[in-house]
Amino acid sequence: MPFGYHGCYLRVDASLETGEYVPLDAGVLRQFIGGSGLGVRLLLDAGTAGVDPLAPEAPLVFAFSPLVGSPLTTSAKFAVVSKSPLTGRINDSLASSGFAIAGKACGCDAIVITGRASKLSVVVIDEHGVRLESAEEYRGATCREAEAGLRSRLGASYRIASIGPAGEHLVRYATISHDGRHAGRGGSGAVLGSKNIKAIAVRGTKRCEWAHPRELTALSRSLSTRSFGPATAKYRELGTATNLLTFNRFGALPTRNFQSGTFDEAVNISPEQLSTTRVKTRESCVTCTIGCEHIYGGVRVEYESLFALGSLCGVGDADAVLRASQRCDELGLDTISAGGTIAFAMECVERGWLNEPWLKFGSGDAVLRAIDLIGSREGLGNLLAEGSRRAAAVIGHNSITFAPQVKGLEIPGYEPRALQTMALGFAVGARGADHNRSGAYEVDFSDKVDRRHVTLDAVRHAIETEDKAALMDSLIICKFLRGVLEDFHAETAEMLRYVTGWDVTADELRETARRVVSAKRQFNLLAGWTPAEDTLPERFLNTPLPNDPAASLSRERLDDLVAEYHRQRDW
Repeated sequence: MPFGYHGCYLRVDASLETGEYVPLDAGVLRQFIGGSGLGVRLLLDAGTAGVDPLAPEAPLVFAFSPLVGSPLTTSAKFAVVSKSPLTGRINDSLASSGFAIAGKACGCDAIVITGRASKLSVVVIDEHGVRLESAEEYRGATCREAEAGLRSRLGASYRIASIGPAGEHLVRYATISHDGRHAGRGGSGAVLGSKNIKAIAVRGTKRCEWAHPRELTALSRSLSTRSFGPATAKYRELGTATNLLTFNRFGALPTRNFQSGTFDEAVNISPEQLSTTRVKTRESCVTCTIGCEHIYGGVRVEYESLFALGSLCGVGDADAVLRASQRCDELGLDTISAGGTIAFAMECVERGWLNEPWLKFGSGDAVLRAIDLIGSREGLGNLLAEGSRRAAAVIGHNSITFAPQVKGLEIPGYEPRALQTMALGFAVGARGADHNRSGAYEVDFSDKVDRRHVTLDAVRHAIETEDKAALMDSLIICKFLRGVLEDFHAETAEMLRYVTGWDVTADELRETARRVVSAKRQFNLLAGWTPAEDTLPERFLNTPLPNDPAASLSRERLDDLVAEYHRQRDW
């Protein structure tokens, strides 16, 4: 078995309250590495792609990587992989925290959970094995409350991942939380909730050895120094929201359910403004030297939350947007899907198709009320908890044409008509519209393409960003290292070589990335994917941006881009 691995995964059956260590073949580990890659392979091996994602037999995978526990910056991450209850397709959400280190120290490279507990439970994994304990006293508790209570009960040495009320109520975009961070998209929290599991607590003592510890330490020091350089300076200064005003200036900031690409009140919710009016603190993920987390008055601020709960809903009141983001964190809700679904409902109200007159664009109170209803699945919240695609099917009036989703996953904060390589990335994304699995927006902001009139030349660039993301999500390391690594594939091969002892090369990692992307496609095919899914809502096709008429994407052009993507993928 290579260094950096335990050579097995832990299979937990919540119905039987048992745990079993299952061997992993070294060849499989080399082919898929860890994280998203290993998680997808384990799902394929389980043969459950056709199963309802909320059924007891549907697996939920927490996958680590050989780099977890190493001194490499940003390596304390894990992937949560399952079939999405929101899309019915593959879902992999990544997050950073001490849960990754403690989980791997339990002596496994992944934790696979199946079954359904007889009562609301916490799965405890430690040196004594696997057991289920009652979590009934935390029913309805926020993520923070549940984690604090369980740490008090079990001991401070445990690291805990939990769901909030949204996960308990099977909201299809509920998250899994851990120390205030979230495996956010696609509804992994609902999958855990369907298993009647409130939380997973891990504590371990089994550490991995590294193949070349001296060289690994030297590389880690060098990478840490470089990661604190100019390539990441803007994220330290303003956080992930640093580009909000830039996007607004380029007409690429989605506003009022993508009816516009500019928001008149953007400056009010910008990090530049927040920094001058609020007390700000900075935090870093475990083992991270970049420090992109910016907290204003106790609220962790991210670009996607500001866009989804701010401009997308027409809300320019910073206090309201911050409260809405905090409430999503407490309930365990993906802010992008929450904001996207609420904004869609607001437009339906505006058109007279939904009789909820209180739900208006620009109202921060309405956004907060809607979030609470979604988290409890009460009233209108029961419909909105299903996501914009399912809500459109109920509302009718052909509202699906402007429901802001691809494959059921709500679109992140990048206007597709203004960023057309990103439009392709959204259309073909394995888990739906996704800015973390496709970095195609990087291409749009380069001199490689005309972002408002892309040609087939853009396709290979989009594929390169998707492959690179698949590799980073399997290793697992932070996307912000992209600008730090001078020779991406050569340097990541060096990391893996020093950890595992494999004679891995840059070309091998390129092939690994393509294999992971293909494995996700294979899962989707087994789950029922059809070519018609690789598209965008009608709103984005043949309708120019009102604020930028030159930004127009025809259906024919998108179809050509998608066809060329499939041709170059050899699919």
